[in-house]
Amino acid sequence: MKTATLFFWLAAVFLLASCHSGAARLTDPDQFQAQPLVFQFPAVERFQTANGIRVFFIEDRELPLVSISALVGGGSLADDDGKMGLGELFAATLRSGGAGAHGPDAFEDLLEAMAANLTVVTDTYATQIDLSLRREDLAKGLHVLDDLLRRPLLAEDRLDLAKKRMAEAIRRRGDFPRELARERFRRHIYQGHPLGREATEATVKRVTRVDLAAFHGRHFHPDNLWLAVSGDVGRQELGELLDQVFGSWAAAGVAPLPPPPLPQPGARALLLARRDLPQTTIIMGDLGIDKDAPDLFDALVLDFILGGGGFNSRLMRQIRSDRGLAYSVYSHFQVGRRLPGLFWVGCETRADATLEVIRLIRSIIEGLRSSPVDEAELRLAQESLINSFVFAFEDSHTVVAREARLDFYDYPEDYLRTYRDRIAAVTAPGVLAAAQRRLDPQRFTIVLVGDPGRFDAAPQTLGWPVEEFSGGDGAMVK
Repeated sequence: MKTATLFFWLAAVFLLASCHSGAARLTDPDQFQAQPLVFQFPAVERFQTANGIRVFFIEDRELPLVSISALVGGGSLADDDGKMGLGELFAATLRSGGAGAHGPDAFEDLLEAMAANLTVVTDTYATQIDLSLRREDLAKGLHVLDDLLRRPLLAEDRLDLAKKRMAEAIRRRGDFPRELARERFRRHIYQGHPLGREATEATVKRVTRVDLAAFHGRHFHPDNLWLAVSGDVGRQELGELLDQVFGSWAAAGVAPLPPPPLPQPGARALLLARRDLPQTTIIMGDLGIDKDAPDLFDALVLDFILGGGGFNSRLMRQIRSDRGLAYSVYSHFQVGRRLPGLFWVGCETRADATLEVIRLIRSIIEGLRSSPVDEAELRLAQESLINSFVFAFEDSHTVVAREARLDFYDYPEDYLRTYRDRIAAVTAPGVLAAAQRRLDPQRFTIVLVGDPGRFDAAPQTLGWPVEEFSGGDGAMVK
């Protein structure tokens, strides 16, 4: 029956198309002209509660649902040297450890009864709680969020479970060459700075519930909270609910501490982890850029052309398509929010092509540093970035949550709305200048995970000092 019904509708569509006026039909595919892609951001309303909560709001009545994202300033950058991993453990225990009058199991039952979805993550600078629920449970859901923000139980047994899971993940780091290479690369570039630290089994073991409670007390205040709300609720009703639920929460007036400055960059090095593998994982790069860089948009276009554009990038075309030396090769400018991020090129190749690929990557980068890109390549990069930017916003909550996060990081208020115009304004000379300023292969740190006995030449022939390191903890081989 279903097959017959589907056939009926397909036939109907075909007949309707066939009955279309012959004068309007195209017989030559070259005559087809795509309509320009038009995208308008929904208007995001901003307001602030009396105790300092910054609220970003979009009313969306399409479905009887409400989505809430709560962003609290305070992340893993604040972890003590001897207790790295505290931020991640805090997020796991906040989510699973109960809140208010509800222990861990009762808290889960409460969420299940509301058919609510709750996640908690801690990144470098912030802790984010995402809650989605039915419109009819909005008031109850805000009280649940209030308990989580103000009265988390952080149950000891849930912390112990989170520590065991994290310790196991740490033990398995060495099993994944790409993650191992990236970790060692980051550690070398940031030279002891908190951005380059990694949790170990020992640091995870030292974290106690007292540490989690101190983290909560230090960061969780209404004037350090950004709320993004979208869905089936009006502005006035939302404001009244927020006042009822959070109105008694006193502002702390504590400004977040600025991140410590980065150290001077270390000397270039080739870092090698020996693994009995038929292929080599390669990561190579340098310190990248931050959001305030004047050539940010030039660098984004440059990255697309170099390796961020998939099969449209030079790295993919020349290393995979033309020579078949790698299944995947890519580049990435990690845009730092408060401090510069990293730039890297990564790939996996046959062990006996390792040094050939490294030299080819350097040659491709030098090509971008020596002459401007052609207009067709530039235009393809711009159009692709603009279109992918548009399709990144699947729903209204994606927009409002992004607005809140950009405000947290002090982006210009019009950043999203001017993004496409600023990408479109990039020029070939601008891309050339960004390549010359940002990409110098002679300064790159290179990380290799593989078997040097199978390489096409000794790593020392590249002219970099070679240092060996071992497993997932990044310890150097003596």
